[in-house]
Order: sequence, then C-alpha cells, then structure tokens
Amino acid sequence: MTEVEVDVRGQTCPVPLVECRKALRKASPGDEVIVTGTHPASKKEIPMACKSMGLEVLDIEDKGDEWKIRIKR
Repeated sequence: MTEVEVDVRGQTCPVPLVECRKALRKASPGDEVIVTGTHPASKKEIPMACKSMGLEVLDIEDKGDEWKIRIKR
C-alpha cells in the first residue's frame, strides 16, 4: 500500500477536487490518497465526489483552518 499526498492548501474550487481526482486515477487499488487543504467548500465536495466514485473516505481531520481527508482507492 502506498500513501499519496496531495497538498492543495491555499487553493480554491475546483483545484482541490481536480488534484484529488488526478491522484486517485494514478493510485493503485488499496492505496491511500491524503488530501490536505484549507478551502472549506472542498472539505464537503471531495468526500461527496469520492462516494459517487464508489471510494471509501477513511477519515476527515479538522485542524482549525486546515483539513486532511484520507481516501482509500
């Protein structure tokens, strides 16, 4: 299993979701994609997009202005 880090801090929609999708496409089944960002709307959008793609959101961590989402490919 590989962990793929996607850092989109300071980016606004749609960049975080686009970068997240790109990373998920490159990842192998079983890999974890970890997205770190600051844009509040993306924190809601990314998990919704993952669910519609049939992927499992393992964890959503909130650290004040920053969030981290772990997705299993």
